[in-house]
Amino acid sequence: MKNYLVFFVSVALCGVIGVWGIIAPDAMANAALGMTGFALKTLDWFFLILCTGFLILGAYMAFGRYAHIRLGKDEDRPEFSTISWLAMLFAAGMGAGLIFWGVAEPMFHYLSPPGMDGKTPEAARMAMIITNLHWGLHAWSIYAICALVIAYFSFRKDHPSLISSPIRAEFGCKYSSACHIADIIGVLAVIFGLAGSLTMGVLQVRAGLGEVFNVPATDGVSLIVLGLMTTMFLISASTGLDKGIKILSNINMMIAVSILMLIILAGPTRFIMEIFITSIGDYFSQLINMSFKLYPYKDLSGWTSGWTLTYLIWWLAWGPFVGIFIARISRGRTIREFMIGVVLIPTIFSILWFAAFGGSGLYIEMFGGGGLADLVLEDVSKALFALFTWFPLSKLISGLALILIFVFLVTSADSGTFVVSMMTSNGNLNPPTKFKLVWGVLICILTAGTLFTGSVTVAKAMAIAGAIPFSLILILQIIAFLRTIRRDPFVNTN
Repeated sequence: MKNYLVFFVSVALCGVIGVWGIIAPDAMANAALGMTGFALKTLDWFFLILCTGFLILGAYMAFGRYAHIRLGKDEDRPEFSTISWLAMLFAAGMGAGLIFWGVAEPMFHYLSPPGMDGKTPEAARMAMIITNLHWGLHAWSIYAICALVIAYFSFRKDHPSLISSPIRAEFGCKYSSACHIADIIGVLAVIFGLAGSLTMGVLQVRAGLGEVFNVPATDGVSLIVLGLMTTMFLISASTGLDKGIKILSNINMMIAVSILMLIILAGPTRFIMEIFITSIGDYFSQLINMSFKLYPYKDLSGWTSGWTLTYLIWWLAWGPFVGIFIARISRGRTIREFMIGVVLIPTIFSILWFAAFGGSGLYIEMFGGGGLADLVLEDVSKALFALFTWFPLSKLISGLALILIFVFLVTSADSGTFVVSMMTSNGNLNPPTKFKLVWGVLICILTAGTLFTGSVTVAKAMAIAGAIPFSLILILQIIAFLRTIRRDPFVNTN
């Protein structure tokens, strides 16, 4: 019983919250919005400096004295090819989110950038900088550090792949309830983050079905999509990491790259590539300034909490999920190879993605027929499909996008189920199928409860609710990691 305390307590808490969401979705929504709203307004400085700290630490780990330490024994080598590894970490990390916000977010910032007039060339340029800040180095550095800590203690120090392992190993709380609490908080952060993200994905699939096949946007359709998705990821979860998730991730990347290239080649190619190159320069030149920017001299706290801080805390919420998953697939890689693969490569790809999708949307609004902004404001989940109507073979592209979104959702849910099962089975690298089935059903229930609110805002609040207490656990993990790695024999003999 003691060995599975985290499992039973976590299941009970998630079950209660899931039922609450189905029975009284408004009450659950108000609770989530109240909790996150308070944290975003009173602790904005804390979360911004914490997430920027992840970026600074990540750069040091990639190019500092620990860069050549291997995540595993010195003789270990990677289990997966670099292509499959990148595909899996990208699909688990933010694939579905990029599709959902690829057109919409740059458009939102173009219409209403913080502290300046909208609908101007300067607003368009700032829109791309802000979007890349939200989806770039900060996000992937959070994932990378969360993964690095777990991978180091799991594969180099032979501790279980648990949130509490670094704390237990360094501070000696082996028999303390504090470590169980840390694991439970980590589980809740993963589940809430996954439920919120899956909700947005289901709403986008529903919107796409309406655009392509004229399917009505009802709660019943949402539940059908959710039920089919749950069935698919439970089947995939039962096949193991090297089959289900790996195959789905490779399919994801093939379809995503195909659609991306189609948008670049069939859209305003020169404009897209100019935005891509300009965005790289703008983003990296503005990185330090934007990493510490909170607008204390203007009344923009609502914008900051609604956008930048929400994203940063969202990535913290996904930290334990994506971190443990990336750790699981990264055994045998050096810290430098790991950091470049997990942080830099996905960031460049994200900049290209937003240049293509967001850039195409801006081109239509600034130089084309316009009208796309109104559609985005009307229903953000329709933004992607509204863009496709401006392209040849729009029905075909929309159909491919629907498949991509759905497979991304299945992959994220599959990965999340795998990780939560690891976290609640004492860090078992190949958790029992029955654990995956239990967590798969609970994730479905929680997502259904969030879907009944019908709000993207509530979905985002649910996604970040678990990260607020988990941020304190992360700080303890990092302290334990830095204290331990200083004593690593590789460092002291080279």
